[in-house]
Amino acid sequence: MDYSQQLLENGDFLSFTRNNPDGIQESFTFYLTNSNQQTQVSILDTGVICFEPVDMETNRDIVLSCGVHGNETAPIEICQQLIKELLQGTLTLKQRVLFLFGNPPAINLGSRFVEENLNRLFSGAHSDDIGLANQERKRAKALEDYVREFFDQGGSIADNRQRLHYDLHTAIRGSKNDKFAVYPFNHGKPRDRQQLQFLYASGVNTILLSNSPTTTFSYFSVNECCAHAFTVELGKVRPFGENNPDDFVQINETLRRLISEDEPDFGELDPDKLNLFEIYKTINRHEENFVLNFADDVQNFTDFPVGYVLANDGDTAHEITQPGEAIIFPNADVALGQRALLTVIPAKLSA
Repeated sequence: MDYSQQLLENGDFLSFTRNNPDGIQESFTFYLTNSNQQTQVSILDTGVICFEPVDMETNRDIVLSCGVHGNETAPIEICQQLIKELLQGTLTLKQRVLFLFGNPPAINLGSRFVEENLNRLFSGAHSDDIGLANQERKRAKALEDYVREFFDQGGSIADNRQRLHYDLHTAIRGSKNDKFAVYPFNHGKPRDRQQLQFLYASGVNTILLSNSPTTTFSYFSVNECCAHAFTVELGKVRPFGENNPDDFVQINETLRRLISEDEPDFGELDPDKLNLFEIYKTINRHEENFVLNFADDVQNFTDFPVGYVLANDGDTAHEITQPGEAIIFPNADVALGQRALLTVIPAKLSA
């Protein structure tokens, strides 16, 4: 089957990915010509597609990842639409872009993951302990390699190239702040105000500042690729077809501008318009009888009074210790040793 012709005709890279969840026999490349502009399209693997302008100066290398958790459908739909418009020539390409559908088998199952949480397997964690023992671990290593190679082929950041990675998700629970982003630990570098303004223009007005290394995809790109990278949460998990397009108008617009403009201007940052938090505690599950002491419908960013016992992990009680301390990403059903809950406290942006 001529997959390139099929993709040119229907633009449906998501279906191509879902029809080949375990991989493709070999990578392939084809070219688009629209309005006297030529674009190289490279299918590197299932769920991995790269667009590069031919004979055109670019200054930005963009990675858009989604489906790292297979049931988080809104970001998958957003990326599929962008890919379709690029393939069919209705979206102008001015910058290099790599799209990643992170976990195709989990997408097909409509599940968060198959065997192991993919977003806990980056920065080499895929090869710790049991090694590359399942498909999610192998996929994490492959995704690292694709991102590293994409940025390296774009050129050095010393050449004033901008490296960007937005890892798009939706959350298990509803949230008092519907859209928010995790700004990974950047080892003392200043937080980038232009990036914060981009997120604000995208409808993401709540930022969590992480102050320690993690094994998430976005931290990998920050730490190992010197990219501006974020985990971006775009609302609540819903099945395919049940996401309201009106909820994503702003981020659809800003991503299109990143791809199709030389120097998009998203305005000046007003820090007072952002809800800034920093991660205060990470609570891991260590015992089988781990329990969260609040209802399943309690929203992200809900705060509790000082002294409230958020969770019991065997004989260990985890209490609120700071005024304004709130919960984020609670999930009692994680594997032993993994994160079951974060707490956050209000923060300010350093000068």
